[in-house]
Amino acid sequence: MAETNNNNNTATEMPGEATTNAAATTAERKVSWAKLRRVDSLNMEAGNASWSRTLNLAFQSIGVIYGDIGTSPLYVYASTFPDGIGNNDDILGVLSLIIYTLILVPMIKYVFLVLWANDNGDGGTFALYSLICRYAKVALIPNDQPEDRELSNYRLDTASNQLKRAQKIKEKLEKSKTAKIVLFLATILGTSMVIGDGVLTPCISVLSAVSGIKPLNQDAVVFISIGILIIIFCVQRFGTDKVGYSFAPAICLWFLFISGIGLYNLFKHDLGVLRAFNPKYIVDYFKRNGKKGWISLGGIVLCITGTEAMFADLGHFNVPAIQISFSGIVFPSLLAAYIGQAAYLSKFPDPFYWPTFVVANAAAIIASQAMISGAFAIISQSLSLSCFPRVKVVHTSDKYEGQVYIPEVNYFLMVACVIVTYSFKTTEKIGNAYGIAVVAVMLITTCLVTLIMLMIWKTKIWWIWLFFIIFMSIETIYFSSVLYKFTQGGYLPLAFSLVLMTMMGIWHYTQQQRYLYELKNKVSSSYVRDLSKNENINRLPGIGFLYSELVQGIPPIFPHFISNIPSIHSVIVFVSIKSIPISKVALEERFLFRQVEPREYRIFRCVARYGYKELIEEPKEFERMLVENLKEFIREEHYILETEQMPDNIPHSGLLGARKSSSSSAVHIEEAIEQQITSRVSSSSIQSFNAANNSNRISGGVPVQSAEDEMQFVQRAMDEGVFYLIGEAEVVAKQDSSLVKKMAINYGYPFLRKNFRQGEKSLAIPRTRLLRVGMTYEI
Repeated sequence: MAETNNNNNTATEMPGEATTNAAATTAERKVSWAKLRRVDSLNMEAGNASWSRTLNLAFQSIGVIYGDIGTSPLYVYASTFPDGIGNNDDILGVLSLIIYTLILVPMIKYVFLVLWANDNGDGGTFALYSLICRYAKVALIPNDQPEDRELSNYRLDTASNQLKRAQKIKEKLEKSKTAKIVLFLATILGTSMVIGDGVLTPCISVLSAVSGIKPLNQDAVVFISIGILIIIFCVQRFGTDKVGYSFAPAICLWFLFISGIGLYNLFKHDLGVLRAFNPKYIVDYFKRNGKKGWISLGGIVLCITGTEAMFADLGHFNVPAIQISFSGIVFPSLLAAYIGQAAYLSKFPDPFYWPTFVVANAAAIIASQAMISGAFAIISQSLSLSCFPRVKVVHTSDKYEGQVYIPEVNYFLMVACVIVTYSFKTTEKIGNAYGIAVVAVMLITTCLVTLIMLMIWKTKIWWIWLFFIIFMSIETIYFSSVLYKFTQGGYLPLAFSLVLMTMMGIWHYTQQQRYLYELKNKVSSSYVRDLSKNENINRLPGIGFLYSELVQGIPPIFPHFISNIPSIHSVIVFVSIKSIPISKVALEERFLFRQVEPREYRIFRCVARYGYKELIEEPKEFERMLVENLKEFIREEHYILETEQMPDNIPHSGLLGARKSSSSSAVHIEEAIEQQITSRVSSSSIQSFNAANNSNRISGGVPVQSAEDEMQFVQRAMDEGVFYLIGEAEVVAKQDSSLVKKMAINYGYPFLRKNFRQGEKSLAIPRTRLLRVGMTYEI
């Protein structure tokens, strides 16, 4: 198909250099490279900020991120010693394990290493996956375009002498289908485990806090906990921003409380527990307890629950803010709390209860809030990569783009929490399940960050081996311990993750097969030309948006529309909503247009590009933005076409130089040329919008006019109305397909589509302007 391949985003500036367009209005649309800077995951700090801003973010992060890890002292020792403390020296061994686990995993691994593996300031499993997808073509849906790499923060260039090794790894990943599938499965497994955290964190945190009321029996504790959980989920619709501004003071009070009590217990009962800083006590602990000591690691690992939240919630803050808040407040408070508990237990081996039930419950509620919000955020990200069925995503904050609320997921989590709390009843059993989810996510993060070190950061190989061996060894040992309690509750997160992975896998696989079918069966280049000769096709006033997954070519649903409804609008735009493997796309770079030949029939293709942290605008705003960018594209296209036809007395090289110059004289030259071009257009060759409507056959296309007239034509078409055309593609497996494929495509995918939101609902398309036509895809 004859098409023009010009990106309408030509107003990008490099430092000391600018690009201007033909018309004065376009010349004014300069996009500063300072705003659209290329950033590196190794150096990005989730946005540059002054020290005062960083300190403010550090304070806010305490309330959002650390509620989970901050409430761990409520249940770590109880989970580690479920049968009581047999030997006082075991307290020193467990305390030593807690101290060095906190130093190695949250402090060294996450705060000083993993946080730098962010994707333009955003963290989490999907951020790591998108970062890898940007460097290597490992995404399972083949919709990459060369133009996408022109986006301001798409490509990351790091200077390194390890380029050859990185290039070899990249080539192996791109050639291996198995590697692509494994990478995708690891990503959705990590995602499923984080969502599982969203179920288990509220259960164990609230149950632990309520258990502090000594007179209550077990049933009363369970029902009070369920009541608190229901309240937590019911207030989610108000948004984290409204509910959470008081979280930071409350969590600061909590950390002050546990550190104060810890120091009091240390000086009051036993200063000797400070000997636990000697790692010799770890060796002695395992020598003394053997297998029992290894099993107890399943309780000790709970001291780092919520560590992944530091990385997952990075997009709301910046790297220095999290480093300051953890190193300066959270880490010393946790050390003081665990040391004080050990000092108390050395004198009073029986379990002890927190003296302030209200503070403990407030902290537990906040801890629950952090992981629930994290589950919302990660599902929102997975939606954009076609890894999760469509759900309604509501932005709850004007200040923080990442704060979202998903009603369907919220109530699903609430029901799951109530069932888990009622079924397990005690923190020990939930802790067995909780540990598996926590450590599994950490293992996946270690593997993905290692791959980033190899391929993107191009770190020296001995640093990479050191990172991988140390943290993989620690996390594998902990993982083996928590797996030992598989039958005692550990099966829960694995079963939960298996269900989620199956659902996400079926959805993503079928979406991939749909895309490949459309790509294989896209309309031939001669279709539109043949259509123009068909006198039975009418042109209707208005603009038609035909939605398609394809980013190239005309989808097979279009001729199906024509065969059922022999009419098309005066302007047709094939719209493809595409997710880019970056968190955000600049508004100036949102739309990519191409024009379908013959030009006079005004059929365009548009790729609307969104980062995985962004949502599509409301219909009116989306229509306005698309049409404004379409008119800009028409202006630039006319400029290029007319300059190619300029007389020889205006040299092309000088003209191109004028377009690249940022001086005012260059703008004057362009304006003069624009006037010459316009004056050459005969008024007799211009037909009005009404004239175009009077010629109501598609064969009566309007000749190509001047840029201003074409733009007016599009604007008048928009004033007549924007109409949405959506194909309802029924997907069925071929007769010779395997049984597993038939089950997934013929039963699993229709079930998910039926029970989740349809396309027009997720796009918020007005029903009065929606036209749907059905079609069957046999894949």
